[in-house]
Amino acid sequence: MNQTLMPIVRKSSDRGHVQIDWLNSYHTFSFGSYQDRDWMGFRSLRVINDDIIAPASGFGTHGHRDMEIVTYVLSGALQHQDSLGTGAVIYPGEVQRMTAGTGITHSEFNHSPSESVHLLQIWIIPDTENLTPSYEQKAFTPEEKQGKLCLVASRDGRDGSVTIHQDANMYVGVIAANDSISYQVQPDRSVWLHVARGEVTLDDRILAAGDAVIYPGGSKLELSSSSSGEILLFDLG
Repeated sequence: MNQTLMPIVRKSSDRGHVQIDWLNSYHTFSFGSYQDRDWMGFRSLRVINDDIIAPASGFGTHGHRDMEIVTYVLSGALQHQDSLGTGAVIYPGEVQRMTAGTGITHSEFNHSPSESVHLLQIWIIPDTENLTPSYEQKAFTPEEKQGKLCLVASRDGRDGSVTIHQDANMYVGVIAANDSISYQVQPDRSVWLHVARGEVTLDDRILAAGDAVIYPGGSKLELSSSSSGEILLFDLG
């Protein structure tokens, strides 16, 4: 890493936390009852909510507009229903993108009557308002993510990724004990790296699940793990 460019660490324990009978949720950025002026988002990245939903529970029908909403399931299964007529179940390794645009309503429920579902919901501010609402869902195999960064969302939908209406690239990578991943941040861009689960070593810094790091343009990330970890990397223009 370029030593003149210092990363900013956001620890898991510093996130907002809401726990009720059916939901255990951690908020990386200000959301709902958790408000912190220092953490209103980063560039176009507005929300990373780390949610565990109890069996046969979930979010009833509610509305959104002018937001790109990306859902990534870590374990369990999430049932989705929206005003476009889309009904789908999202399983681990699958990525769902919903463009709220001019307005959309949807519900999200745990698909299982007996097991919790663990997911990350990401909101990205689109570069254009009043888009036509739309939905997209794609699956990515473990092999596509093992020891490498797999592009799962991008503006142009390249390499099989879902399409988002913003200059942002979202990658997922799984790092085992013998894996290492490098990533060069271009000078005019920034990276937000979020540890989804497990533990990773980033430039000799050990990061646990829920931890995040901001890297400025010109940085080079070096990732490894002594056990196993899964990361989300957002390359933002």
